Amino acid sequence: MNPKENHDSIPADRIDEPAARLKRKNQVLFAKDSPFLYDLEALLQGTDHRAVVLWALELAEQSVSELEKAYPEETRPREALNAGRDWSAGYIKMPLAQRKILDCHGFAKELTRKAHIALCHAVGQACAVVHTAGHALGYPMYALSAIVFRMGIPDCRAAVEQRKGMYIDRLLFWNAHWQEAQQPWAAFLEK
Repeated sequence: MNPKENHDSIPADRIDEPAARLKRKNQVLFAKDSPFLYDLEALLQGTDHRAVVLWALELAEQSVSELEKAYPEETRPREALNAGRDWSAGYIKMPLAQRKILDCHGFAKELTRKAHIALCHAVGQACAVVHTAGHALGYPMYALSAIVFRMGIPDCRAAVEQRKGMYIDRLLFWNAHWQEAQQPWAAFLEK
């Protein structure tokens, strides 16, 4: 399937999944095996790890900016993002990056707004992509959940569809242009 096909609308049965998960009070409203994410997952599987890292860190920047607006004194999401960048470049090792990522997840436990909780977890997942591209789907799972928490099921459909389309567009961009990025790479990512 062409990854750009069929990401323009969510059939009714696909929006039922987050609605059912919301009703069960789940924290993540889109499962890893969600039919809505199949095309994104397939595209991720065929993309170079370095392109996925650039994609994930770019997305995390948007979430960190949103969190900074809501919590201007809080530094843990930004520290996690900076650690993810430094880790991907080989400037720091995994234990320090992992600590910063876990601190970001810890910040989520202090929050009460579900959308912000989900964004903290999205940032953590995006930064963990440096370790393995297997974390890549975690960012959209949480970030799309944040949209649903913020807007509610009846009003979220267009925003969720548009956001997923942006994820695909940006991943296609990085897949084609990652080698042009002015990015040093850690030795483990050069393989």
